[in-house]
Amino acid sequence: MKDKSIDKDLFVADISFDVEEEDLQKLFAVCGTVRSVHMMTDQKSGKFKGFAFVRMSTAAEAKDAVHMLDGTRLINRCISVSAAKPKKAVEPAVETVAEKPRRERRPRGRRK
Repeated sequence: MKDKSIDKDLFVADISFDVEEEDLQKLFAVCGTVRSVHMMTDQKSGKFKGFAFVRMSTAAEAKDAVHMLDGTRLINRCISVSAAKPKKAVEPAVETVAEKPRRERRPRGRRK
């Protein structure tokens, strides 16, 4: 079953580091109701990474936002707006590596 919320999620890249959450909220409000804005930050430093996820109210509004706002200049950069891709399911790391037969060790030292 397909998750319908994916159709409403947008990925916004190339965002200026001077942008605030309210700036994105106002910009995307031109295309419809903005449900949420999630600006991605670095876990260690807490600094903004330059991209965000915006969730619109409907899929039609999200589609309009992609067409209208992709390439728009926000503060001092042209942002890139696209549909967000679904998260990949994390699979357990189980690797089956065939072990290679070990070579016989040659004695070290001078050859006679």
